[in-house]
Amino acid sequence: MKYRRFGRTNWKVSEVGYGMWGMAGWTESDDAQSAKSLDLAVENGVNFFDTAWGYGEGHSEELLGQLVRRHPDKKLYTASKIPPKNFQWPAKPDYTFEDSYPTSHVMEYTEKTLKNLGLEQIDLMQFHTWDDGWSDREEWQRAIEDLKRSGKVAAMGISVNRWEPENGIKALKTGKLDAVQVIYNIFDQNPEDELFPLCDEMDIGVIARVPFDEGTLTGTITKETTFPEGDWRGTYFVPENLNSSVEHADALRPLIPEGMTMAEMALRFITMNKSVATMIPGMRKARNVLVNTAISDGKGLSPALHQELKNHRWDRKPTSWSQ
Repeated sequence: MKYRRFGRTNWKVSEVGYGMWGMAGWTESDDAQSAKSLDLAVENGVNFFDTAWGYGEGHSEELLGQLVRRHPDKKLYTASKIPPKNFQWPAKPDYTFEDSYPTSHVMEYTEKTLKNLGLEQIDLMQFHTWDDGWSDREEWQRAIEDLKRSGKVAAMGISVNRWEPENGIKALKTGKLDAVQVIYNIFDQNPEDELFPLCDEMDIGVIARVPFDEGTLTGTITKETTFPEGDWRGTYFVPENLNSSVEHADALRPLIPEGMTMAEMALRFITMNKSVATMIPGMRKARNVLVNTAISDGKGLSPALHQELKNHRWDRKPTSWSQ
C-alpha cells in the first residue's frame, strides 16, 4: 500500500481508503461479513475509513469504532459526517443555514458520532452537505474552532454535492477547513478545473468518492440491469441515466489493458492525480478488498492510456435523480 500526505494535517493516509456507506442497516450476519472485510483491509494497509451518521443512523459508525478497538496497535484514521438538520441530501440553494447546520445541531451530532465510535476524538469530521451560500456565516466557523479546541475533532472538512465541485470553494477559502470530499473518477474530472488547484495551493486534503460512478465503472451494469426493491441505485439509475451510463462505460472497454478489469483501470486513473490524498471505494466483500487494495502498487497507468481516458470526461449537471 502506498501512502500520501493528507494536506496540512500531515497524516500519512493509504491512497486506497474505505467507504463505509454500504455497511449501514444490515442484518447481524452482514455485520460479521463487514467486520471481516474491514479487518482484511487493515491487514492490506488501509488506514483511512470514511463513514457518516446518515449511514444507518450511526450503525456504520459503530462498526468503525469496533474496528479501531480490534486494532489498538495501528493508527486508523476515522472520518465521519454530520447530517444536515433537515436530513435532506444534497443541499439545495433554497435550504437555509438554519435548516442545515446550526451550532447546536453540529455539536449534538458530533457527540452522537463520538458515542457511536466509542472515541473521545474523531480525526476528521465533515459537513455531509454543503452550499456556498452559507460560507460567510460565522457560526459554523466558530463551531469548528470550538470542536478543535475541545479536542473532540482533529480536523474538519466538507463533502460537496454531486457534479458541483465549485460549490464549496468559497468555504475552503475561509481557511477553516482541512479537507474536502468530492466525486472524482474517469467520467467526473471537473474537480481538476478549480477545486484541485485551490486544494494544492491551500494544502487541503482531498478525498475522492464514488470512484466507480456508483457502479458504472465496474463494467458490470448493462441496460437490462435492475436493482432490488429499496436499493438506492434503483432511484439513481433511472432509464435516462442507466442507458447513457452504460454507453459511456462501453466506450471504455476497448481501452482496458489485457489482464486488467475496468474497475482496476478506474482506480488506477485516480492514483494518477497527485492532488488526491485518498479514494474511498465501498468494499463490502473480502474479494473487493483484495482487488481494490492491490492497485496501490505505484504503477498507475501508462501515460498514453491516462491521456486517452482524459478524453472520456463526462460533464453532467445535477438533476432530480442525481441526488
